[in-house]
Amino acid sequence: MHDGEALREIAFFLIGMGIAMIILGVVAIGASIVTTMATVLLFGFILLFGAVFQIVTALWGRHWRGFSPQLLSGGLYLVLGLFMIDNPVEAAMGLTVLVATGLLVGGVIRITLSTLDQFEGWRSVLLSGILSVLLGISIWGQWPLSGLWVIGLFVGMEMVASGFSWLILGLTVRSVPKSSAPA
Repeated sequence: MHDGEALREIAFFLIGMGIAMIILGVVAIGASIVTTMATVLLFGFILLFGAVFQIVTALWGRHWRGFSPQLLSGGLYLVLGLFMIDNPVEAAMGLTVLVATGLLVGGVIRITLSTLDQFEGWRSVLLSGILSVLLGISIWGQWPLSGLWVIGLFVGMEMVASGFSWLILGLTVRSVPKSSAPA
């Protein structure tokens, strides 16, 4: 059985998952502030749980040379996790600044490299860089307000894009013929 046949068996699930992801993504975009806060809180709790495991592991194996870095790393996770849980708005603001900065820097790098070394397909890289810079400028231009909704918007957009990919995959594999080879 090849991949197409295996996926054909779950095509209905793939289609359903795709539709569900699209719907959830649209809801996330429509409630981007709530989605942003939920994402930040979830990330904070993940860091908190990671901190507990890291600190316990460090203390449990306290006689090895990596004890101090492991304990410090766990402490950093703990501080960051507690900060994000206690201050989700401020954490969202900080993460939004990082996103905007990353978009600007990454965009400028793509613009610069694609124009200096006009490699095959450089125009698409240039366009991607320009779009990243414009998006970064847009986020910065609306900051600090953008800190409340950007993360939720991006999470929602990712869910919609992912949903469409699952939906298309499910619709595509539905048409894969059953193998006539004996099982």
